[in-house]
Amino acid sequence: MSAGAAAYAADGTRIAYQLGGSGPPLLLLAGQANSHRWWSSVRADFEAERQTVTMDYRGTGDSDKPDSPYSTPGFAEDAIAVLDQLGIERADVYGTSMGGRVAQWIAIQYPDRVRRLVLGCTAPGGKHSVERGPAVRRALASSDPTEAERALRELMYNPAWLAAHPGPHWTLGDPEMPPHARQGHLRASAKHDAWDALPQITAPTLVLHGAADELNPAANGQLLAERIPTAQLRLIPGGRHAYFEEFREIASKAVLDFLAE
Repeated sequence: MSAGAAAYAADGTRIAYQLGGSGPPLLLLAGQANSHRWWSSVRADFEAERQTVTMDYRGTGDSDKPDSPYSTPGFAEDAIAVLDQLGIERADVYGTSMGGRVAQWIAIQYPDRVRRLVLGCTAPGGKHSVERGPAVRRALASSDPTEAERALRELMYNPAWLAAHPGPHWTLGDPEMPPHARQGHLRASAKHDAWDALPQITAPTLVLHGAADELNPAANGQLLAERIPTAQLRLIPGGRHAYFEEFREIASKAVLDFLAE
């Protein structure tokens, strides 16, 4: 994987990006408060057939970390700046968690730039989304950082898989983020609301979701599939929020099969 390159957003923010593999371009978008490392364990699944493009969201990784408002439409604009820098006019886009929210805006605002769209473990946002339960919210808000991280880890993965895969688990967040950026990502994801615009998506769309996801309930996958005219839904039995890693043999194949249609 090549690294060290960067594009510049309209406001001058430096956005680091990484390339790997060869073939038609596939933009991979990570979850909230995460850098490109979110994809570290699975990007090789795609690189035999695709050129993978990842980026460090502003506030993460090697990108600038401005103390200014962040938003999912803004992250989408940053992603377009990366594609522009690379001269990629049209790409397949696979976004997971908050990355799926960002991917929605790319497909809505730049329909000509998206060939096929995959939305993983994500939600439409706003009042129509199905919220996580109160027990989950309490666990994540624990005043004990160790307990909060344990809760997040178990919302991402099944206990048996965790016992066999002690880590590192890159999906747990970028540890180098400054507090203002972490809060900015939290607000950006929480304020996402693409419900009214989702019917405008014209790219063929696959919605993937772990059936056992309690961090972002699987009912949100059904909502997206019903709201986007071109969408099909696939639930992965037993999958939690990081279904794409724990069930990579199933999930990566589903994505590649869809992109090859």
